[in-house]
This record gives sequence, structure tokens and C-alpha cells, in this order.
Amino acid sequence: MPLSLLACLLALLVLRGLATNEAFRDTRIADSVDKTSVPRNLLEGGPVIDARGSKNANPVSYKIPDRTVVLSFDDGPSPEWTPKILELLESRNVKASFFVTGAMTTRHPDLIRDIVADGHEIGLHTFTHPDLVYQSRTRVTWELAQTQLALAGVAGVHSALFRPPYSSKASALDDLTYPVVKYVGARGYLTAFIDKDTDDWKRPGVDAIVKAAMPSKPGEGEMILLHDAGGDRSQTLAALEQMIDKLQAEGYRFTTISDALGASSATVPVHGYQLWAGKGYVWATQFAVHTLPVLIGLLAVVGFLNFGRFALMLVLAPLHARRAKRPDRWGPPVTEPVTVLVPAYNERECIANTLNSLAASDYPIEVIVIDDGSSDETADIVEEMDLPFVRLIRKENGGKPSALNAGIAAASHEIIVMMDGDTVFEPSTVRELVQPFADPGIGAVAGNAKVGNRDSLIGAWQHIEYVLGHNLDRRMYDVLGVIPTIPGAVGAFRKEALQRVGGMSDDTLAEDTDITIAVLCDGWRVVYAEHARAWTEAPASLQQLWSQRYRWSYGSMQAMWKHRSAVTARGPAGRFGRLGMPLIVLFGVVAPMLAPLVDLFLLYGVLFVDATVTLTGWGSFILVQAVLSWYAFHLDREKPWHLISLPIQQLVYRQLMYIVLLQSAITAMTGGRLRWQKLRRTGEVAAPVEA
Repeated sequence: MPLSLLACLLALLVLRGLATNEAFRDTRIADSVDKTSVPRNLLEGGPVIDARGSKNANPVSYKIPDRTVVLSFDDGPSPEWTPKILELLESRNVKASFFVTGAMTTRHPDLIRDIVADGHEIGLHTFTHPDLVYQSRTRVTWELAQTQLALAGVAGVHSALFRPPYSSKASALDDLTYPVVKYVGARGYLTAFIDKDTDDWKRPGVDAIVKAAMPSKPGEGEMILLHDAGGDRSQTLAALEQMIDKLQAEGYRFTTISDALGASSATVPVHGYQLWAGKGYVWATQFAVHTLPVLIGLLAVVGFLNFGRFALMLVLAPLHARRAKRPDRWGPPVTEPVTVLVPAYNERECIANTLNSLAASDYPIEVIVIDDGSSDETADIVEEMDLPFVRLIRKENGGKPSALNAGIAAASHEIIVMMDGDTVFEPSTVRELVQPFADPGIGAVAGNAKVGNRDSLIGAWQHIEYVLGHNLDRRMYDVLGVIPTIPGAVGAFRKEALQRVGGMSDDTLAEDTDITIAVLCDGWRVVYAEHARAWTEAPASLQQLWSQRYRWSYGSMQAMWKHRSAVTARGPAGRFGRLGMPLIVLFGVVAPMLAPLVDLFLLYGVLFVDATVTLTGWGSFILVQAVLSWYAFHLDREKPWHLISLPIQQLVYRQLMYIVLLQSAITAMTGGRLRWQKLRRTGEVAAPVEA
């Protein structure tokens, strides 16, 4: 469903681009070449060439009869000039032929219906107005078929008349344009060139237009080229009135191409599938045209949120960094022992590394490993290690919240550190993590989770995300006093704070976010200890990454929905509900969910608008992102060489996260349930890595 939604949005952009003549636009115009392949009878004949059916091998041409004038209008219809031209023609009882483009047809369906209702003739002028000399046969067929589809949709008609863009008289046919005439003739089209080119599009003046339209010989029939779109056509309108009056006074009759040739109308009604396919296309195009302003508005929202978040980070993160340097920030050093809880389920590959890292801790700790019904040898490994400071609790499988609650109940100390079974601590991690508890108002502390397996491309992308998207965000939220998540890999709580909110809950799949919000709403402060580093094993494959982030996203949405009453609450809960919750929703849900619009418009701009300008704009955004990422790495004392993969991350990894978030939102809105998914671990994060 997320991929289908993104595909539909891209299709809407393309449909709108077709209607506005942005998509697939080709402005090349071929120069004239030799005429060695063009039969002389066509070069010296009339403006209408018939290469249909049996005539395709030897096309014939037809002249407009004497005392007959065909007024032909190209490039329309135009909402400004076509109605005025139709009004003038009706006042003079004149019929004409209108060669319309598919793009203008889909944008102005009422005008096509007016042209047909007034008895005028419709002809095809392609959909996007390219010089067909440069187009493949497939593109030529598409241009014609798409225009027919548009005509069927807006007026219920097809036309057998065709005029190539940038064409003039039949005598101008050459070795490049003649094959196009034969190709469209083989598909049932009568090609209409002209006798008189008024060059009205150049705006040479009313008199010059009228003069150019007059017959070369008295009484000679002719087809006149005019334009009802493409710019200011006031001179065309004024000249049209004069030429009609003048030629009618000379005894000329005005009619359509088909009537001039004594044939039935080239504009014929369609029914059945062709009619409804056309209506569906036009409806979709109209929807796309009217939807674009909404999409542009949402794109502006994305830009505002992203740059607003960047601005907040750049202002608040340095403030947090300066505060963190104060030696007396929290008060006297915290030295009393703490309890470290390690919930474990099938952590055979990692548990030894985790406990060995705790054994190297420079802070007095009690470690409780809660084996949550593992089916591998996790508990056996813990027992075999026989570490004096480690207690093992075996229990039936009940999920991570259940395991943590068992550990909380068994904890001997007031401060409880929580970590995952696939995480390793540095010797100073626990000491750094518990120092903020010198302030009695602090109920929880978030540590600095690091990606240990960062040498792979997927690992490097997650490393960038952790440093920029998690830790820099956490600095910002810390200054604002609304940190929403204590990471499961490295966090600490007061036992009192946990007990007052009822301990860990299994209401959501993001128990870490759930408990953090609960602690905040209970009036405790939650802060970030940047030097309390923990090294965790990140997913090593896209499938595992998808599973993890899907669970995170869905669980976070569950947690926000669970605590939605905070928005209207008073006291600490109200502060979080009216400050923290909106920021989390805007920066963590709304902006990422709308962010695919950036990439859709990027793709559209590169393919159909101006690739240079589009890529320059995208490059500027990446540059801003790179500067912010470098600053985040600087604050975290990380080597910035992993940022080399940032552009690729923006093109691949970010899109994956978009789709994960969209799927999570769809799951939430449809009431779906997501089961806990255990990731396969390798145990490669064997020891603390020096930053």
C-alpha cells in the first residue's frame, strides 16, 4: 500500500505535467532537408494529403475548391482567445477547423465541447506539440492515441484529421517529414497542411495578417493558418474579423476541411470502452491538476518543518553542549551502587559480550539477567560465566516489558539501568549515566546509543541516523525538557519513578517510549547524558532493518495515542502534551510521512522540468544536511568519514524509512496488529569501540 500510494502520487504529477505540457516536452525543431523522397505531385498539389489504406504507397493530395476558404486554428483551445474566436465565427455564420493539442484539451474540456457543439471540425495537433521528426514511431503513436483519448473524454469524439506541429505548406515536405505523413496515414489519418501562413503568432500587425491571408489569385480556394492559443492573439482576432468580411464580400464561402473536400465530417462520436476510458483519463487529469496546489502546499509544510527542525537543532544543541561541560551541572557525584537489568531472549551470540563489558565497569553495579524463556543457551551461558555480580532470573516468555518488570521487582538499588542483551557498555558508561540523579527531580536519563557494526553500508547509514536523527534530536528535546524516548539500549530510571507509573507496560510495542512519556507526565525530568555511550548491534540486512523500524514506528504511534490525553491535561503532563507531543508528531510523523513529496518532485523535476536547477536545489538541501551532520558528529566526537555515504543514504535509506513509516501509519489506521519480531544477531559487537 505505501508503494502504491507513492506510485499514485507520481502518476498524478505526470498527469498534471502532461496537461501543462511539462512532461515529455521536446522543443527541438528540425531544419529542412532535401526532398528526394517526396513525390512531385504532393509538392505541387493541395494542402490535404491522403496516405490512408491503399493510398499509403502513393499518397494523393487535395486542393481546396475555388471560392472556398478553410480557416484553421492551431495550438488551442485557449480560455482567453478561443471563446472570442468562436463568438466571432458564430456571428458571421462561419465554420472552421481547430487543430487542438491533447494537453490543452484536458485542461479546457468545456472549450472542446463548445467547438464541437458549434459545428466546427476538430483535428489532432499531437498531445505535447513536439516536432515528430525527432520522435520514435512509438512516441508518434502515443501522441495521437493520447490526444484521441482526451477528445473522447471531454467531448465523446475522435478525429481522423491531423496536422503536424511546426508544419506549413505541403511544398515544404522533405525527406524527414514525408515519412511522418505516411506513418500517420497508415494509421488512418488525413494530414492537413496549409495554403496561407499568416505568421500571426509573430504579431506582425493586423494589416499584415489580413494581407497574408488573401488568395494569391482571385477566386482561388485556400486553407489559412491561424492560432487561437500560445500567446496574445488580439491581432489574430481583429484580423479574423476583417478577412472574413473581405472574403465574404468577394463571394467566398467558409467551411471545414471535410466539407470543402465533399467528405463526411472527420469528427465522429465514440461509444463504449473508448468513451469511458477517455472520461476516466480526463477525470484523473483534472484531479491531478487540482491536486497539485495541495501537494505543493504539503511540500512547503515539509520544507518548513525540516528547516525549522534544523534551526532548532542548531540553536539548542550547542546550548546543551555548553551545559554538559559544566562540572557541577547535576550536583555532588553519585556513587551509590545501581542495578543493571539485562532482559534477554535468545541472545546466545551476544550475552557474553554484554556481561564482559559490564565486568569492566568502573562503577559499583548489580547485574540482573532476566531470561525471558529463551529457546537457545542464553541462560546456560550466563550460568557458566559465573560472574559474582550477576544474578539470573529464568521466567516463561512474556515479552520485554514483562522481563523488565521482573527485574525491577528484584532490583536491590534505587537507580535502575536498563540495557539490551545485544549491547556492550564502555567502562565509564554506567558512571556517566547515573550522575544526573544527583538532582532529585530527575526521574530518567537517556544514554548515547552507538552503532557498533558501522563498517557495512547499511551500518554506516544507521550510524549517521543515530548520531543525527537520534542524539542531536535528543539534545534538542533535552533543552526543551521533553525527551520522548529513553533508548532501550542504554537508559536509567529511578525505581520510585517506575513504580509510580506502574512499571513497564505491554500496551505498545515501543515500551521505551511509553515509559518515558509516562515518567514525564508524572512530573519527573528526563535528561540526556551524552558521555554515557553504549554500543549496540544494528540490523545487518534491509529485511531486518525493515522489521525493526516498522516495530519502532508503529510502537511510537501507539505510545503517542495512548498518552493523547496529555494534550489537554494540566501540570507536567500538559506541558509535554502541548509542547513535546506536537514536536514529536510534527518532526517524527508528519514531516517524514510527507517527505516523499520531496523525492517525487525531485524525480519529476529531473525528468520533465529542468534537471540542472532541480539537482542544484537538491544538492543545496544535501549540503545543509551534510553541514548539520558534520556538526552532530563533531559534538559526538565521531570521525566524519562515514558522511561520505550521506548522498546515497538520502537516495536509498531515507526512502526505505519513509515507506516503513507510511506502512506503520496504515497499520495503525486500519487497526492492524504487529507482533514482536526477534532480529537475528551475530555478536560482532564484541567490545566497546573507541569513538
